Amino acid sequence: MPDIPAFADKAAKAAYVGRMFDRIAPRYDLMNHLMTGGRDRAWRRQVARLTALPPGGRVLDVATGTGDIALTLARCYPGAQVAGIDFSLEMIQAGRSKFTAPDLGERVVMMAGDALRLPFPNDSFDAAATGFALRNVTDIPLAFAEMLRVVRPGGRVVCLEISRPTLPFFRSLFGFYFYRLVPWIGGLVSGQKEAYTYLPNSLTDFLTPQEIKTVMESVGWREVRYWRLMLGTVAIHLGVKGA
Repeated sequence: MPDIPAFADKAAKAAYVGRMFDRIAPRYDLMNHLMTGGRDRAWRRQVARLTALPPGGRVLDVATGTGDIALTLARCYPGAQVAGIDFSLEMIQAGRSKFTAPDLGERVVMMAGDALRLPFPNDSFDAAATGFALRNVTDIPLAFAEMLRVVRPGGRVVCLEISRPTLPFFRSLFGFYFYRLVPWIGGLVSGQKEAYTYLPNSLTDFLTPQEIKTVMESVGWREVRYWRLMLGTVAIHLGVKGA
């Protein structure tokens, strides 16, 4: 399989990933639905439910992209205030049309920003969520530490991420699909085969769900647990901020 690009430092990776998401923004949602067979919608609903927002709560969607998790949160919790933050302006622009309805536009704010330097005071939100983002940040512990900082005591973080399957018979099938077919489909649908080669290959040396759990605990999240879905190809992590 093609290698992921060799980055000189974290800043180089951040710049590359930012440009890549700017390029794939117009067809990003379509490709997500195609790659997951539409299951990504159900996973996002599960993420929203696990945030367990109180009535009128505030929730942050980190690396919101085109805002699908933010939208799901707003629909799941009609009284909630939702903030979505992403470092790709093109992704944010591509998602703005999802929030034109008055009931959504008044409650959802989409903004540019860095997951490693969240522009919010301590204890600003009742929960934080993130989806398909960890493989693209340059400092995963810092990302979890920043979410911990801005979530109030007792609040939750919920993380949705791709995972390597563990069942031997399925691992080969998944590898063929994810590393061979996805780049081809991505090139056909979006014209960005390089991006859809990088995205699968970013999983190759990525953390296991257990390692993500360990990272979350190391920065202070408590009661950390996770669930593996779709024969282990997706994991959802949940953590709680202590009092």
